Amino acid sequence: MAEIPNLSPFFREHPTPKPDQGMSSRTLTEIGNDDHSSGSHTLARSTNRNRPPPAFQPDSAGAPSLRALHAEAESCERCDLYRHATQLVFGDGDTRARVVLVGEQPGDEEDLKGRPFVGPAGHLLDECLKEAGIDRSQCYVTNAVKHFKFEQRGKRRLHARPNSGEVQRCAWWLGAELRLIDPDLIVAMGATAFYALTGRTSGVTKERGHVLLTPRGTRLLVTIHPSYLLRLRDRQEADQQQRAFVSDLHKIGEILGEAT
Repeated sequence: MAEIPNLSPFFREHPTPKPDQGMSSRTLTEIGNDDHSSGSHTLARSTNRNRPPPAFQPDSAGAPSLRALHAEAESCERCDLYRHATQLVFGDGDTRARVVLVGEQPGDEEDLKGRPFVGPAGHLLDECLKEAGIDRSQCYVTNAVKHFKFEQRGKRRLHARPNSGEVQRCAWWLGAELRLIDPDLIVAMGATAFYALTGRTSGVTKERGHVLLTPRGTRLLVTIHPSYLLRLRDRQEADQQQRAFVSDLHKIGEILGEAT
């Protein structure tokens, strides 16, 4: 196995300039205008290309710090998910982190413990990050939706996917997190995070491993959600997909190295 390069520091002592327009990454607007017949990797067209993605709406929460934002979010009633969840699960990490990992929503264990990615998918994410040479403690980890949406089956609470309206309302908080941290790289893990960050309802498979640019000029790396790996029953396919996920995460170091 090739030696994994030293990725430190993950924290910024000084702001890092955003990539200029000459770089190879494409903006979301440019992708929306790509010719689907050209064979190039494209995203599905947004239903409203004149409207920014949910996480980049101009009216996100205006708190001056993550601590203040977290306190404000605790009383969120922007959608009905707060009614049945145990608690809000806010992002976790350092405001100096250069990379923000965005998932879908808290799971059952996250809802009970109040921290993101501490259940089975979180343990697998930690394992894959480590294999890719990434220290999770040097990342900021959050979700597109902050309350656990579930279906009650007896004593079990089964995951239910947030709908577009819930994602749009909760993007009020995600957008503010990204504004306050101002990372060099955002990693969209799965379809819900992809929608919150691009406004597009499909395209994860096609754009997986590719780097896009958000409306703010921040690099956006697209990959799967680790929970997808846990649902695969075929061991060979699961191993193959996990190696591909690690390969995607390994690009974090390559991208941050270019940004220093």
